Amino acid sequence: MLKSDLRFIVIDDFSTMRKIVKKNLLEMGFVNVQEAEDGQIAWDYLQKAKVEGKPFHFIVSDWNMPNMQGIELLKLCRGDDAYAKTPFVMVTAEGEQKQIIEALKSGCTDYIVKPYAPNVIKEKMTKIFNKFDLQNAA
Repeated sequence: MLKSDLRFIVIDDFSTMRKIVKKNLLEMGFVNVQEAEDGQIAWDYLQKAKVEGKPFHFIVSDWNMPNMQGIELLKLCRGDDAYAKTPFVMVTAEGEQKQIIEALKSGCTDYIVKPYAPNVIKEKMTKIFNKFDLQNAA
Protein backbone atom coordinates (compact mmCIF):
# COMPACT_ATOMS: atom_id res chain seq x y z
CA MET A 1 0.00 0.00 0.00
CA LEU A 2 1.33 3.43 -0.92
CA LYS A 3 1.78 6.13 1.70
CA SER A 4 -0.68 8.33 -0.16
CA ASP A 5 -3.32 5.58 0.11
CA LEU A 6 -3.18 5.28 3.90
CA ARG A 7 -5.89 7.27 5.67
CA PHE A 8 -5.09 8.59 9.16
CA ILE A 9 -7.31 10.27 11.72
CA VAL A 10 -5.70 12.33 14.50
CA ILE A 11 -7.92 13.12 17.48
CA ASP A 12 -7.02 15.63 20.19
CA ASP A 13 -8.93 18.53 21.74
CA PHE A 14 -5.74 20.62 21.66
CA SER A 15 -5.27 21.89 18.09
CA THR A 16 -1.51 22.39 18.55
CA MET A 17 -1.11 18.71 19.45
CA ARG A 18 -3.09 17.65 16.36
CA LYS A 19 -0.83 19.83 14.23
CA ILE A 20 2.32 18.34 15.80
CA VAL A 21 1.18 14.76 15.12
CA LYS A 22 0.03 15.69 11.63
CA LYS A 23 3.41 17.34 10.94
CA ASN A 24 5.18 14.17 12.12
CA LEU A 25 3.06 12.10 9.73
CA LEU A 26 3.60 14.50 6.83
CA GLU A 27 7.36 14.35 7.43
CA MET A 28 7.08 10.56 7.14
CA GLY A 29 5.33 11.00 3.77
CA PHE A 30 1.71 10.42 4.83
CA VAL A 31 -0.53 13.03 3.24
CA ASN A 32 -4.07 11.81 3.94
CA VAL A 33 -4.62 12.99 7.54
CA GLN A 34 -8.03 13.96 8.94
CA GLU A 35 -8.25 15.84 12.23
CA ALA A 36 -10.97 15.70 14.90
CA GLU A 37 -11.20 17.66 18.14
CA ASP A 38 -12.91 14.98 20.24
CA GLY A 39 -13.86 11.32 20.25
CA GLN A 40 -17.48 11.88 19.24
CA ILE A 41 -16.54 13.88 16.15
CA ALA A 42 -13.90 11.26 15.34
CA TRP A 43 -16.46 8.44 15.70
CA ASP A 44 -18.77 10.27 13.28
CA TYR A 45 -15.88 10.62 10.78
CA LEU A 46 -14.93 6.96 11.23
CA GLN A 47 -18.50 5.80 10.60
CA LYS A 48 -18.94 8.08 7.58
CA ALA A 49 -15.67 6.78 6.09
CA LYS A 50 -16.81 3.19 6.67
CA VAL A 51 -20.16 3.79 4.96
CA GLU A 52 -18.35 5.41 2.01
CA GLY A 53 -16.15 2.31 1.72
CA LYS A 54 -13.01 4.25 2.60
CA PRO A 55 -12.31 3.37 6.24
CA PHE A 56 -9.35 4.89 8.01
CA HIS A 57 -6.20 2.76 8.19
CA PHE A 58 -4.71 4.31 11.32
CA ILE A 59 -6.07 6.09 14.40
CA VAL A 60 -4.03 8.37 16.69
CA SER A 61 -5.97 9.64 19.70
CA ASP A 62 -5.58 11.59 22.91
CA TRP A 63 -7.14 10.13 26.06
CA ASN A 64 -8.68 13.19 27.76
CA MET A 65 -11.18 15.00 25.56
CA PRO A 66 -14.67 16.45 25.93
CA ASN A 67 -17.77 14.60 24.65
CA MET A 68 -15.98 11.24 24.29
CA GLN A 69 -12.71 10.13 25.86
CA GLY A 70 -10.06 8.39 23.78
CA ILE A 71 -10.49 5.18 25.76
CA GLU A 72 -14.21 5.16 24.91
CA LEU A 73 -13.39 5.70 21.25
CA LEU A 74 -10.89 2.85 21.37
CA LYS A 75 -13.52 0.49 22.82
CA LEU A 76 -16.06 1.52 20.17
CA CYS A 77 -13.50 0.91 17.44
CA ARG A 78 -12.60 -2.53 18.78
CA GLY A 79 -16.31 -3.42 18.75
CA ASP A 80 -16.75 -2.34 15.12
CA ASP A 81 -15.82 -4.86 12.42
CA ALA A 82 -14.37 -2.12 10.21
CA TYR A 83 -11.97 -0.90 12.92
CA ALA A 84 -11.52 -3.94 15.19
CA LYS A 85 -7.95 -4.47 13.95
CA THR A 86 -7.05 -0.94 12.82
CA PRO A 87 -3.84 0.31 14.46
CA PHE A 88 -4.83 2.64 17.30
CA VAL A 89 -2.15 4.69 19.07
CA MET A 90 -2.95 6.60 22.23
CA VAL A 91 -0.86 9.80 22.53
CA THR A 92 -1.59 11.27 25.93
CA ALA A 93 -0.28 12.90 29.09
CA GLU A 94 -1.87 10.03 31.02
CA GLY A 95 1.22 8.06 31.99
CA GLU A 96 -0.08 6.12 34.99
CA GLN A 97 0.45 2.39 34.73
CA LYS A 98 -3.24 1.59 35.38
CA GLN A 99 -4.29 3.70 32.40
CA ILE A 100 -1.64 2.21 30.12
CA ILE A 101 -2.79 -1.27 31.16
CA GLU A 102 -6.45 -0.36 30.57
CA ALA A 103 -5.63 0.97 27.10
CA LEU A 104 -3.59 -2.10 26.15
CA LYS A 105 -6.25 -4.49 27.52
CA SER A 106 -8.85 -2.58 25.50
CA GLY A 107 -6.88 -3.21 22.31
CA CYS A 108 -4.64 -0.16 22.00
CA THR A 109 -1.81 -0.92 19.56
CA ASP A 110 0.69 1.38 21.25
CA TYR A 111 0.87 4.16 23.82
CA ILE A 112 2.93 7.36 23.67
CA VAL A 113 3.17 9.61 26.73
CA LYS A 114 3.31 13.38 26.13
CA PRO A 115 5.57 15.18 25.86
CA TYR A 116 7.54 12.96 23.52
CA ALA A 117 10.65 13.41 21.40
CA PRO A 118 9.90 13.87 17.66
CA ASN A 119 11.61 10.61 16.73
CA VAL A 120 9.39 8.57 19.11
CA ILE A 121 6.31 8.74 16.92
CA LYS A 122 8.30 7.78 13.82
CA GLU A 123 9.91 4.80 15.58
CA LYS A 124 6.58 3.55 16.97
CA MET A 125 4.79 4.04 13.65
CA THR A 126 7.49 2.12 11.76
CA LYS A 127 7.18 -0.82 14.19
CA ILE A 128 3.39 -0.79 13.80
CA PHE A 129 3.59 -0.66 9.99
CA ASN A 130 5.87 -3.69 10.03
CA LYS A 131 3.62 -5.56 12.47
CA PHE A 132 0.51 -4.85 10.41
CA ASP A 133 2.27 -5.70 7.14
CA LEU A 134 2.24 -2.10 5.95
CA GLN A 135 6.04 -2.08 5.55
CA ASN A 136 5.82 -0.70 2.02
CA ALA A 137 4.42 2.44 3.61
CA ALA A 138 6.99 2.77 6.39
